[in-house]
Amino acid sequence: MQLLIEPTGNCRCVYSEAIDVRQIGEASIRRGSHVEPTSDGRWTADLSPVNGPVLGPFPNRSEALDAEVAWLLAHWLTPAE
Repeated sequence: MQLLIEPTGNCRCVYSEAIDVRQIGEASIRRGSHVEPTSDGRWTADLSPVNGPVLGPFPNRSEALDAEVAWLLAHWLTPAE
């Protein structure tokens, strides 16, 4: 699990159950995207909750989830310039 600690002291991460984030401090967990099926049975990852794009469509949900995490790690979980 990667953690980004901001200069303000806030910490961001892509949530998993690898650690109990409440042990770090007060936790505020929010959705980074919405992975949903399309009308033709494919899947998209809508990253608008973090001002990102809609990824996909993908043939299966697991690919959409993988793309979601990859995008978050590359674009959202990076230090501000």
